[in-house]
Amino acid sequence: MVKKSGKHHKFGTFLGVYTPSILTILGLIMYLRFGWVVGNVGYINTIIIVLMASSITFITGLSASAIATNIKVGVGGEYYMISRSLGLEPGGAIGIPLYLCRTLSVTFYCYGLSEAILVLWPESQDLLFGYSLQGLTIIFIILVTILSGKSAKLVLKSQIPILIIVGVSILALIIGVLTKDLHAPTTIASYSTAPEGFWYVFAVFFPAVTGFTAGIGLSGDLKDPQKSIPKGTLAAVVTGAVIYLIIPLLLAITGALTLEQMADPDAGVTTWTRLAVFGPWIIYPAIWGAVISSAFGSILGGPRILQALSMDGLAPKFLSKLSSSGQPTVATWISGVIAIAAVFLGGLNTIAQYVSVLFLTLYVAVNVSAAVEQLIKEPSYRPKIHVPWFVSLLGAIAAMVVMWLIDPLAFVFALGLESVILFYLFSKKLEQQWGDASTGIWMHMSRYALLRLNTKKVHTRNWRPIIILFVHELKDHMQLVKFTEMLGQNSGLLTISKLVTFEDTSELDRRDKIAFEMQKDLEAEGLQALTEVNVVSDLKHGMYQVAVSHGTAGVKTNTVVFGWSSNKEGKIQELQVIHDLSKSRKNILMVHCNKPFTTKLNKRIDIWWRGENRNGDLMLLLSYLIRLNRKWKKAVINIFSIVNSEAEKYERERHILFSIKEARIEAEIHVLLKVSDDILGTLIKKSAKADLVFTGLAHGNSDFNSRIEIIERIANNLKVVVFVQNNGMESEIPVIFGLTKT
Repeated sequence: MVKKSGKHHKFGTFLGVYTPSILTILGLIMYLRFGWVVGNVGYINTIIIVLMASSITFITGLSASAIATNIKVGVGGEYYMISRSLGLEPGGAIGIPLYLCRTLSVTFYCYGLSEAILVLWPESQDLLFGYSLQGLTIIFIILVTILSGKSAKLVLKSQIPILIIVGVSILALIIGVLTKDLHAPTTIASYSTAPEGFWYVFAVFFPAVTGFTAGIGLSGDLKDPQKSIPKGTLAAVVTGAVIYLIIPLLLAITGALTLEQMADPDAGVTTWTRLAVFGPWIIYPAIWGAVISSAFGSILGGPRILQALSMDGLAPKFLSKLSSSGQPTVATWISGVIAIAAVFLGGLNTIAQYVSVLFLTLYVAVNVSAAVEQLIKEPSYRPKIHVPWFVSLLGAIAAMVVMWLIDPLAFVFALGLESVILFYLFSKKLEQQWGDASTGIWMHMSRYALLRLNTKKVHTRNWRPIIILFVHELKDHMQLVKFTEMLGQNSGLLTISKLVTFEDTSELDRRDKIAFEMQKDLEAEGLQALTEVNVVSDLKHGMYQVAVSHGTAGVKTNTVVFGWSSNKEGKIQELQVIHDLSKSRKNILMVHCNKPFTTKLNKRIDIWWRGENRNGDLMLLLSYLIRLNRKWKKAVINIFSIVNSEAEKYERERHILFSIKEARIEAEIHVLLKVSDDILGTLIKKSAKADLVFTGLAHGNSDFNSRIEIIERIANNLKVVVFVQNNGMESEIPVIFGLTKT
């Protein structure tokens, strides 16, 4: 949280949104390229170009307005809206390049201003040590940085006279044309200096209608962003479109200039100076004012994006520091330094294309955000301006087409850069403090999937391990979690449940936070699982109730996992719960880890197959699931079984061999003749070096003490042992493996 001091001035619709937006729209392209457009494509095609370009910006303005009227827009403008809609990572992927674009735009506009001034005084080329253009550009960058860093109010108020000058220049053009010779509008498309055709001319003109988001960038400085952003933005877009429909008509009906003269790419601003009354005396100051206002818009918007990125943890915290007047001072000066450094890059015309395309990705993101919000039908999405999702989507597609038309290479670069940033931010696993549409998308998809599953009978061949694991403290049972997660690798689903009783008042109040902390602990270990805290009356009945009822629709829990308790009371309670659960058709695994899972390459899995209750088939399936994990794919599976006679040995070998052959699982079979009554001793001796051992868990609830002794002896003498009880898959396992039941 950034500490603010002093009283910060807030702006209304006209000064805070409309003025910077309309001045950015009515910029250099209007003065330098409108004559060239009309001269090449004629009046009718020019109107088509204006309407198409303005439609894209109008749709994007509608989408931005819809989002702005649904949330309380904070600092960061477009970045803020996208991050609060699509999420922190997509917002950062757009926001970081957007900040760089706005900062580099300061350099471009100051360069343009320097060129526009020096062209009137060619002799000035020898000034400033022979670097007059770069020197003057740096001076302008420093001036706009100082002014914007001191006071946004001062900068925005300085745009009022600039707006008046620009308006006067347009009026001067109207008067100048109407007082000279006129003829019917020229509709001929000659393409004399634009042989590439219609779409090339469209791509050159399109930047003229962009920049309408300049006012949105000041969202944190507005009195009422929800009111000002829609009104100011849409008013600027409509005003720009009307003016851009008037100017080509004037150029098409004037008899003072021919089409060839207007189509001359070197004509530039002279088209206006030759037509407008008082020519250069009005037009040049208007151009200078339009360029400097665009530079002001960029230097005001860029640092506020950086401030918002800092507040969200995507940039160092000191960048969100504010001055007493409410300006992001540090971010502003850093932006100024970057803009000055860009002066020495050279080839800025080429970079300008990449900047334009990166700006267009912002329009794509804004339209996609609005479309997604409509499509997922989030109950919290209640904008005052409703835009049909297909309209916003059309705007996004149109913006992408324009990106391709401007420069296919820049289009690929922009998407590639933002994709790299997006994947990097996702890998950082950032903590987000707000809900977004991405969560709504997953909920929408989950709802659809669950409803589909609920209408279908889930066939046995579609079986997946849907597991619930009970733990008291997650960090103390991380090895158990690692084993259980391996069972569902890429196919199943693991839920880790912590039970809290009504007497645990401290944990009861923190249950949501505990579940989140469990997620952070899993992320630290690179593990994936669902986490939940369940409130129960007592632990014993709570385990049973949660396990039996857990899951929904086609994803009901089918396997329950316990760790072996450390005290006798807990062990008896655990066996009682297991006995009760055995009637619920839930498979039960009781796992005990004496050592962490080995990292060596040649791992060994032992299965002790008694042939009862089809536990052996389930253990074989679990071994197969373990081997799906990359580090265990070369593990050797040994199947051990103890019999009383040669005849029984032959029958047992035949049965096991048939099972593994039909299941297409390689395993070594070891059927042993019973040589003593100490079967447990044989098991421990044979599997002492195994990395993982599966053995059956008997049914029944009698004589818990003797069962505890048996389990304890096995558990204490093996590295990792899993006691398996098959309660629901006697007939399913053959189908899973493609077997016929023997």
